[in-house]
Amino acid sequence: MVSLSFRVVPDGVRIVVRVTPRAGQTKVGTVKDGRLGVRVTAQPVDGAANVAVVRTLAAFFDVGRRAVRVVSGETGRNKTVEITGVTESDVAMRIRDV
Repeated sequence: MVSLSFRVVPDGVRIVVRVTPRAGQTKVGTVKDGRLGVRVTAQPVDGAANVAVVRTLAAFFDVGRRAVRVVSGETGRNKTVEITGVTESDVAMRIRDV
């Protein structure tokens, strides 16, 4: 198993993701180089891919969309995303099943 790069913050965690826009289907992929792969069908235009990433990660971690926000990398494929209401053990459990 490859290790995911994430950091515990006061109300949750910050994880590093690698986004693939214009994918055939929306899904959370595998961990590669410490980043969680997120594939979205949305195009990277006017923030549509970021919205899709937030929705996808909220569903994956079983939290509301407001609990997920992109904190850096808004215009690139590599993003840091903060998820509130999620613990280190929650991340480990979800990633293990990927």
